[in-house]
Amino acid sequence: MCWRARMFAVPFWVRTNVLRVEGITVAINAVSILRGLSLSVETGAIVGLVGRNGAGKTTTLRSIMGLAQLGSGTIDLDGVRLEGLSSHLRARLGIGYLPEDRRLVSGLSVRDNLLVPAQASGVPDYEERLRRIENLMPELQEWSARKASALSGGQQKLVALARAFVNGRKLLLLDEPFEGVSTALSRRLAQTIKTFQQAEAGLAVLVAESDLKRAAMLARQAFVIERGEVIEQTTLR
Repeated sequence: MCWRARMFAVPFWVRTNVLRVEGITVAINAVSILRGLSLSVETGAIVGLVGRNGAGKTTTLRSIMGLAQLGSGTIDLDGVRLEGLSSHLRARLGIGYLPEDRRLVSGLSVRDNLLVPAQASGVPDYEERLRRIENLMPELQEWSARKASALSGGQQKLVALARAFVNGRKLLLLDEPFEGVSTALSRRLAQTIKTFQQAEAGLAVLVAESDLKRAAMLARQAFVIERGEVIEQTTLR
């Protein structure tokens, strides 16, 4: 992977930041994974988090979502401190999350995989929201009654992305959205994400990728992470 890129300066205290992560540390089984990591994402921006496998990308997203316990540091979403809040309460604040391994409930239908988090998180007007997502991704209606386990890997990726859209009103966290899918589907996913983001006023997106070219399909700017720390900020295109 090539790490050569132009530098850009974005101060962490800019008032338009919807997400602000300051100095977070995470250790798993006494092994330090994140070491004082800081980053920020402005309202309406799509920003990459780029690094090699094992650099700490997934742990960063899991920390923001409340799935990894912080040792220290702060996470702020649109003025609300997230430390101490459970993941379902963070989802209620408007965070949508696409994990790398999709994490669909295999025994549930596609429709139920979308309905359950919507109802559990108390998404207002969730039926109307699901209709808008289905209009954007019409395959969902065709697969509605199918169990998630009956879908291909690429189809499951689409459903998992749709599930992230359900709660993603302020922030989308996307972990390797293009990993393991064809070039054609990667382009489709990128366009779908951009279209959804443009329709959601002010929605910010943080996309973790191990490859700069894949990150550039969505993001113009990126934080480069290495050994649990952001080592630089780059312009991708």
